[in-house]
Amino acid sequence: MFRLLRWLPLLLLLPPPGSPEPPGLAPLSAGAPPQAPDLLYADGLRAYAAGAWAPAVALLREALRSRAALGRARRDCGARCATEPEAALPALLPASPGPDSGSRAARSAWEPLLLRAALRRAECLTQCGARRLGPGGAARLRVGSALQDAFRRREPYNYLQRAYYQVPLPISHPLQSSEPASVATRLLTVPAYWGSGGWVVGSSHLPVFQKALGQCQLKKLDLAAAAAHTFFVANPTHLQMREDMAKYRRMSGVRPQSFRDLETPPYWQAAYDTGLELLGRQEAALALPWLEEALQESLAQVESCRAGCEGPEEQQKEEEEEGGTGSQGGLYEAIAGHWIGVVQCRQRCVEDTATRPGRGFPVPDFLPGQLRRLHEAHAQVGNLSQAVENVLSVLLFYPEDEAARKALDQYQAQLGEPRPALGPREDIQRFVLRSLGEKRQLYYAMEHLGASFKDPDPWTPAAFIPEALREKLREDREKRPWDHEPPQPKPLTHWKDVLLLEGVTLTQDARQLNGSERAVLDGLLTPAECGVLLQLAKDAAESGARSGYQGRRSPHTPHERFEGLTVLKAAQLARAGAVGSQGAQLLLEVSERVRSLTQAYFSPDRPLHLSFTHLVCRSAIEGEQAQRMDLSHPVHADNCVLDPDTGECWREPPAYTYRDYSGLLYLNDDFQGGDLFFTEPNALTVTAQVRPRCGRLVAFSSGVENPHGVWAVTRGRRCTLALWHTWAPEHREQEWTEAKELLQEPEKEEEEEMPSRDPAPEPPSHRLQRVQDKAGKPPRVREEL
Repeated sequence: MFRLLRWLPLLLLLPPPGSPEPPGLAPLSAGAPPQAPDLLYADGLRAYAAGAWAPAVALLREALRSRAALGRARRDCGARCATEPEAALPALLPASPGPDSGSRAARSAWEPLLLRAALRRAECLTQCGARRLGPGGAARLRVGSALQDAFRRREPYNYLQRAYYQVPLPISHPLQSSEPASVATRLLTVPAYWGSGGWVVGSSHLPVFQKALGQCQLKKLDLAAAAAHTFFVANPTHLQMREDMAKYRRMSGVRPQSFRDLETPPYWQAAYDTGLELLGRQEAALALPWLEEALQESLAQVESCRAGCEGPEEQQKEEEEEGGTGSQGGLYEAIAGHWIGVVQCRQRCVEDTATRPGRGFPVPDFLPGQLRRLHEAHAQVGNLSQAVENVLSVLLFYPEDEAARKALDQYQAQLGEPRPALGPREDIQRFVLRSLGEKRQLYYAMEHLGASFKDPDPWTPAAFIPEALREKLREDREKRPWDHEPPQPKPLTHWKDVLLLEGVTLTQDARQLNGSERAVLDGLLTPAECGVLLQLAKDAAESGARSGYQGRRSPHTPHERFEGLTVLKAAQLARAGAVGSQGAQLLLEVSERVRSLTQAYFSPDRPLHLSFTHLVCRSAIEGEQAQRMDLSHPVHADNCVLDPDTGECWREPPAYTYRDYSGLLYLNDDFQGGDLFFTEPNALTVTAQVRPRCGRLVAFSSGVENPHGVWAVTRGRRCTLALWHTWAPEHREQEWTEAKELLQEPEKEEEEEMPSRDPAPEPPSHRLQRVQDKAGKPPRVREEL
């Protein structure tokens, strides 16, 4: 029954009959108030980590919807309450802060009006929030700044795309049965029931049921591709997502329409890009509607951003980052501090709107640039009056702009007679006047209250800036490269190069290996280093160290010998003099080298820890290789139990479920056979094969997406350093730390024996006993590759 519940949510995601497109992120609970996004997101990540894919999908989707609903409710309530007559601000306001802002009597009459309006506005917002968001309103759904940043980076979509892809769709072979399943009957109108291996369907209804499952599979891939695209738009340098996108494009069930942005609404970007493209083709008449739409959408997006600046988490972030006056005591200091934070946020809205997803910098001169395009296009088609309005709007931002003044003179000369009624656009005029008023307040707060403000606009008149602050502002502007030249996107090769160690090259990526989260990198070891580690493995084998394997035969095949060495065992043998200390030390250094490279390539934003390191050698047994049919290591996955018959991989014991990434660093190639190969989950279809060589690393994720095995070693000795990495710090390899401490002990003991540091050093016999005690610990037996 649990497996039924796990599969049922996907059936609920099927598009309704006649729907040409899947609903994507359509509401699952229409009319219900949103829940706390932070709690939903945390529960979704827990379900994802536990491999509960369907619950993870539902929780992550609901977190995204709740956050969007919270933002819409705040914007709508703010706009409605701003129009309430009794909640309007007093008409008589001081022009600007300062000693000459009005008489004492005027101020005393104005103060209660302001406070009354603030109370009525707060009452309106509270009641509106309770109606839209449920009891407690927006305060109940407060989202912290860290979670806000995660949503801005679109991290939920990275988890969503993997969860969509992983949700299982089990179905059993047809059996004769007339017992209906009410859920299946309602959803698919097919008599069926749930058996131990999946849905059991009567033979006559199997085609209909399989068709429904096929639709579910296509929808699952469609949503996975859409979620991947949504994340990739905002994170274009994420190498693993780039490879995942290539994987989806190769799938037959994924259409080009699947790669759609689920997060960003179609606002100014598409219209602006289309308008510029038409202008480039000298089609100004066609470009004008697009450019006008882009400007209107830009202004609307700015207004939406400004409405969101009054949220409680925004104020919390301001107090943390800006260091404003919100922490000072007193009523008026608190009011001023809160207001400064709100206005600072509002001033950044143009910059935020002008920043495309995935870009680090905004479009330069965002609104004036659009007005320049508009006046030029209007002039090309002969709309001189509109051209004048738009060029006058440009001059509101840059009154001394020579090109704009020259264009204005030209348009007025072509009109032939004065047009005093022509002036700047009203929407731009309101925007500029409001923005300048806010800047005046912020600069006053900087000068007199110690507030901080980084003006995002290069067009702010110098007269608005206090003379004591002008030099500092000039320096800040010089530090912003987007004011002068927009940054050029770096090619993919750059991003791969900066991740790799010196001398390391990417030989094959996931696309070339026909899979996902796979990579082959060469140059991690020099031939001399390979020789040192090979000698270490040989010396350890001669000393009888086999990491718990009592026989010399491999645990995976009777036709090979198997020798394994852990980092702690190597350190113990080095202390005892059985192997060279150089090899044991190099083993530690190389394992950390592989870990750091694997993290940089696959998990740059999340630390990886070594969970187990094993130096493994496989040797072909002479006389037993004729007509050999088995493998050196059967096909398996590293963190789940692979079932080739069903293609499923159960992430449960005895599998090492905490493993997240695997690495194989090869030391030699003077043997026959022994190539690594990847397969489909059926363990039969080989998708890629890699030949070992000195210094070659094959790194890949440890789950069902990367089943792999090793062809039989038919001659010679094949040595590999196998490593597994984990995101879970509680599963980090403790033996690695112990080995490092053990190898450092001789230096410490030599220092202790110096009379100046310790007049009574520890007897050598005691140190020998300590090494023997550590060496006598029972070795751990692990499943190795």
